[in-house]
Amino acid sequence: MADDGSLRGIMQRSRFIVWMFTVGLMVPGASVVSGQTYPNKPIRIVAGAPGGGGDLVARLLAPGLSNNLGQQVIVENRGGAGGVIAAQTVVKASPDGYTMLLYGNGIWLLPFMNDNLPYDPVRDFAPITLATTSPNILVVHPSLPVKSVKELIVYAKGKPGELNYASSGIGASDHLAAELFRSMAGVDIVRINHKGTAAALTDLIGGSVQLMFPSAGSVAPHIKSGRLRAVAVTTAQPSALVPGLPTVAASGLPGYERVQVLGILAPAKTPAAIISRLNQEIVRILNNADVQKRFFSAGVETIGNSPQEFAATIKSDMAVMGKVIRDAGINAK
Repeated sequence: MADDGSLRGIMQRSRFIVWMFTVGLMVPGASVVSGQTYPNKPIRIVAGAPGGGGDLVARLLAPGLSNNLGQQVIVENRGGAGGVIAAQTVVKASPDGYTMLLYGNGIWLLPFMNDNLPYDPVRDFAPITLATTSPNILVVHPSLPVKSVKELIVYAKGKPGELNYASSGIGASDHLAAELFRSMAGVDIVRINHKGTAAALTDLIGGSVQLMFPSAGSVAPHIKSGRLRAVAVTTAQPSALVPGLPTVAASGLPGYERVQVLGILAPAKTPAAIISRLNQEIVRILNNADVQKRFFSAGVETIGNSPQEFAATIKSDMAVMGKVIRDAGINAK
């Protein structure tokens, strides 16, 4: 039998082991609770230029995310170069969950238009969630004698090379929507490039171009006033944002779908536990009824899906639009 001194020594060693284990659990960054220490400093969401769609969505998300995570969430605007500056900022950031990118389709489609980019859209990012979608609207000048997609296709085929469409910039959502339409319908329509949506709509209203695929928000006032005629919406299903307007697919071009999306990504190699936490908190915000109403009033609809579903969306979009971009010879250099 051990003497009293030996028992006291065993008990002291046991207490020391328990104390060491407890301290280990409390040390920030300890492997046992590494996920539980996140976040412990401000988080930034890198978006495009101030006032743009991505900036708007980021600023609507930031307060709720800050509240959910208990840390300040800062929106950092990095506009320019079609999203390259924003993307590069996030690619260079530490993969620790403190930097996210909120941007649209251009991030993963730009490599098809420029083969000299400082990032790879698949290799360098970890998808978190698809945040929002917004439809484009096929609109025509009222003088054009068409009121449906089917009529437009017939009319365009009868006048190859005579119809012009406006685009707000090379690789812009309206440009790609029109090129997908041109490719699927087999029509010869000519792009007239502009520096921005406002300039493109001005020419369309003036009649120097005949059609365009602008965003729902940008063109709504002109449809309401009768200066432009809405023909169809580019979503696969009718959109609540433009009630009563048929889809391009259902009114003459089966299979057509093109929407503007905004997704949230982190640097590649961000720990899966952190990606999961961010996904859960962001999706919770996007599913909030009041938040959805605010987004809807801004012309966008919330999504909020899993990282795997968002990754599949990116892959599918790259496969479809990559071919359209290459076939059309679109170059954004």
